Amino acid sequence: MTVVDDGPHALGAGRVGRPHGLDGSFYVTVARPRLLAQGTEVTVAGRTAPIVRRAGTDARPIVRLEGIDDRASAEALRGAALTVESASAPALSEGEWWAHELEGCDVVDGERVLGVVTKLLELPSCEVLEVRGAQTAGPLLIPMVKDAIRRVDTSSGRIEVDVDFLNLSDEETAAGAEDRGGPAKRDRAGRSRRSP
Repeated sequence: MTVVDDGPHALGAGRVGRPHGLDGSFYVTVARPRLLAQGTEVTVAGRTAPIVRRAGTDARPIVRLEGIDDRASAEALRGAALTVESASAPALSEGEWWAHELEGCDVVDGERVLGVVTKLLELPSCEVLEVRGAQTAGPLLIPMVKDAIRRVDTSSGRIEVDVDFLNLSDEETAAGAEDRGGPAKRDRAGRSRRSP
């Protein structure tokens, strides 16, 4: 299962890194390569322009935007976020979701409601859903792996999980439990994920 973190309407494609060469090209840091194809319209620093050059590798992409024609212009954008409108993004494969599609979904095990997805966190081993609700003592972290997630239905806003696999006790999901001094973070996944 793969989830791509993003905003509600604009998908994060990366950040402008250091310039590459003299023609306005630059490296993209924290890049999402699938959103950086030549011709894709990206927004940076309040303006939208197509990518007119795509080079480098998926790990270290180099792009040049229309209208950014020299090294100084690229340097002036350094650190700025690159975004792509979700309507312009490539279609995701089965078993992949954008983060905004999951946020706000009810998390359930059968008829038992655990809470609502508040955000997606990216851990070294996998992505996890942060779930908060009246039935939890603190936030629950649910790994986005097949054994933990039975079914995702974004159209109905429902994610079915396996509480037994997650090894959650009744105390951890009981209503009215006292705050234990901070978030109860759990990472029970230990599995790798496909990269987006």
